[in-house]
Amino acid sequence: MSKRQYNLNFISDIDLFNHVKETVEIYSESMDLKKFNNNLIDPIKLTFDKIVYKKSIDEIIEAEIIRQLDKTNTNGIGYFHQNIFKYIGGNDWSVPPQGFDIVNESQQIYVEMKNKHNTMNSSASQKTYMRMQNKIINQPSAICMLVEVIAKNSQNIPWETTVDKIKMNHKQIRRVSIDKFYKIVTKNKTAFKELCLVLPIVIADVVNSMTEEVVKNTVLTDLKEYGSNTLTNIYLLAFDKYEGFKDFVLADEFCD
Repeated sequence: MSKRQYNLNFISDIDLFNHVKETVEIYSESMDLKKFNNNLIDPIKLTFDKIVYKKSIDEIIEAEIIRQLDKTNTNGIGYFHQNIFKYIGGNDWSVPPQGFDIVNESQQIYVEMKNKHNTMNSSASQKTYMRMQNKIINQPSAICMLVEVIAKNSQNIPWETTVDKIKMNHKQIRRVSIDKFYKIVTKNKTAFKELCLVLPIVIADVVNSMTEEVVKNTVLTDLKEYGSNTLTNIYLLAFDKYEGFKDFVLADEFCD
C-alpha cells in the first residue's frame, strides 16, 4: 500500500489504491506460445506488418500479444469505471451483481455504463432502451441513464434512439457523459478531471508495489525453442500441416 496522499475528496486514498490494484491485476494475464497460437496467428499479416512498418519480428509479435490481451484489458477498464462507484457517493450508490450496472435506490437512478458511445450495435441499443423504458413503466419516478465514458460531448440529455423503426425519447431516459455522472454522484463538477489527473500516479504506485511482473510473457522465449528463425517458426505454427512446409525456411534477412 502506497503512503502517498492522492487528495481526492470523494474517495479515500486506500480505496482508490486498492481499486486500481484490482484493475491492474485483471491486466496481469500471462501469455505463452500455446495461448498466443490459440487465436490462429496469421503469418502473412505479421510479415506485411514487419516489412511495411520496418519493425523487427520481435516488435511485431509483442504488438500482436498486446492486441490479443486487449479484450481482457477492455474488460478491466470496464471493471474500473463501474466498480469505483462502490467507493464514491456514500452508501446510496451501489454496484449490484446483476441488473443495472450502478444503482441509487434512494434517488431512483439506474445506470447502464458503456466505455464508448459507439460500442453498442443497434440491437443492443434497442434492448437497453426497452429495458429502461420498462423500468420507468413499472417505477414512474425512476431515472435511467446510459453513462458513456468516452462520449462525443459533455452532456446530460434525453437519449434519442430508434426502436422498431420508431424514434424514441423520454426525459427520464438520459444519455450522460462520465464527467456529468461524476458531478451527479459527487456534487463536484470537476471530479472526473481530478481523478484523471491523479490516476497515472496511482497506477505507477500500484505497479511499483507489486513484486511480480504485471504481465508474464514467454512467447518469444517459447518460439526460440523451435529454432533461431522466429518468423519461420511463426509460419510453421500456422502451416505445418500444409503441403510443402516440411522444409519451409525464410531468408535470414526477413527474420530479425
